[in-house]
Amino acid sequence: EVQLVESGGGLVQAGGSLRLSCAASGFTFDDYAIGWFRQAPGKEREGVSCISSSDGSTYYADSVKGRFTISSDNAKNTVYLLMSSLHPEDTALYYCAAVAYYMDYGALPTMAYEYDYWGQGTQVTVSS
Repeated sequence: EVQLVESGGGLVQAGGSLRLSCAASGFTFDDYAIGWFRQAPGKEREGVSCISSSDGSTYYADSVKGRFTISSDNAKNTVYLLMSSLHPEDTALYYCAAVAYYMDYGALPTMAYEYDYWGQGTQVTVSS
């Protein structure tokens, strides 16, 4: 059974940092792309970042480029999202998601509909 479990969310002041974790199980981690998405109340789910577990290639949404860093520890089947210089508009429920991905697939999957498996989410709240 595929499982994705997010952790690390919380309340932080603007300008602060948080590190989210996504622990994966039930599939061959090296053959998947892991993405981070977020959804604020009343807004659509937004792609934040993703990483290929096989070659480490990454994608960042323009809104987080230079502030967020995604990384993967394949030995622990875990993907991290280090979020720095947080803004109140980063407040959202953050989800990680997984989809089978191989290097010859081309561009990394960045849209929610491209992902097959989802975690339950972790809340990030940034106060001003």
